[in-house]
Amino acid sequence: MTNGQLTQALLQAIRAQHFEATSDAMRGGAPVAHFPSIDLALIAFPPHAPPVFANVLFSREHPQGLVAEIAPEAGAVRNIAYLADRTDAQGRSDAWLPDADWSRLPFTPLAGHGPRRFVAPYPASLVKLMVAVAVARQVDAGACTWDTPAPFGGRTRRVADWAEDMTVFSCNDSTSALVALLHTQRAIVREADRETRNDLHDAFNAQGLRTLRLADTRTDGGWGNAVGAGVGHLQMTAWDSARLLWLLDADAPPAPWLAPGTPVLVSDASRSRIRAWLDDQALHEILSSTALAGVPGWVPGLPAALPPRWIGADGGMKAGDATYPPDVRPASQAAEVRFAHKTGTTENYASDAGIVRGIAPRARHYIVAMTSNLGTRYAPGEPCATTWRLPALGAAIDALMAQWLDALPSPQPSPNGRGGRPTSSPSPTPSPLGRGLGA
Repeated sequence: MTNGQLTQALLQAIRAQHFEATSDAMRGGAPVAHFPSIDLALIAFPPHAPPVFANVLFSREHPQGLVAEIAPEAGAVRNIAYLADRTDAQGRSDAWLPDADWSRLPFTPLAGHGPRRFVAPYPASLVKLMVAVAVARQVDAGACTWDTPAPFGGRTRRVADWAEDMTVFSCNDSTSALVALLHTQRAIVREADRETRNDLHDAFNAQGLRTLRLADTRTDGGWGNAVGAGVGHLQMTAWDSARLLWLLDADAPPAPWLAPGTPVLVSDASRSRIRAWLDDQALHEILSSTALAGVPGWVPGLPAALPPRWIGADGGMKAGDATYPPDVRPASQAAEVRFAHKTGTTENYASDAGIVRGIAPRARHYIVAMTSNLGTRYAPGEPCATTWRLPALGAAIDALMAQWLDALPSPQPSPNGRGGRPTSSPSPTPSPLGRGLGA
């Protein structure tokens, strides 16, 4: 498979789900007024061959899809001018209101100078992956350790404990505790109510990830809309999110867009710790939907196994404030892959990005990242986080990867832990990319 063939497959996969027919609670359950915004990137790691990658984007301005132009070395997108998401004077995400007129909204440039524009949806709690990286860099620099006590909200916990809860079940208080820590350690500095230093931005710029931004957070740990951060200030496009995960994937080959001698983003030890938390993700409810297997009308997503620690005796799940009905065990036991990922959901947004590895004998290995404006207002009901069309998209993507990557011969794992693949007995499966939920 080539980059061009993967691009066409991703375009087909999104079109097959008929997102234009998605029910919108703000329209009384009628279909959306405009085609939703979906930013989807995928990087596949076939054995004995260079990575294959693609990024496609859909919006009301590009309902048939827009193809990102990416250099052969997997550098930055070259043909798109990304615009930052926004809120109005009332703090509403006004770009996504049913009657929003984008021709009248003053969007702010985010990155890129291409001939096509794309309004980058707020990544919601996917931003917590950036916070984890920022804290890991502080640990690597010796500014703190994972065992350092960190106070917040009347509690004092180890840095690692805050970070684990932030990552595995998306705890907002834990995120605030770590954002406050970054300010305390002057990794982020505000003076005269403006940000004058952000070490994380400098690190992302050095890695070529210029659409990843954790801007305008507050010294007390505030990072949401109410304090002047949140939508329009915290940014992650799908392509740069996928490339960030590439840097966090010890089994992936070296990033080809980086010049020799570029400092590493995080140490091997910190990378392993972050990966372990991503592996322990409880919220399989967007591209993977295994946590929702007990919900009536369940639509299977990317077939990911659930961490056993979250599953109760009745087969239901509980992690933090998130609860899911029984029985999720059959779906988890039938899973074909492990999905080390982070999700994000609000009323207006749903995102998901992570590393997929096949469960033996399956050999597939790929990274998928997706941001969208398809939040809980498009969900069929509690405890769903989004429309069933997104897990259906995840299932279609994984079927494509299974058909292709599981059929390839795999080498022995490399001794340095990078670029190796487990041996496998290929078992290709047919791809359903031409099928979707329909209208």
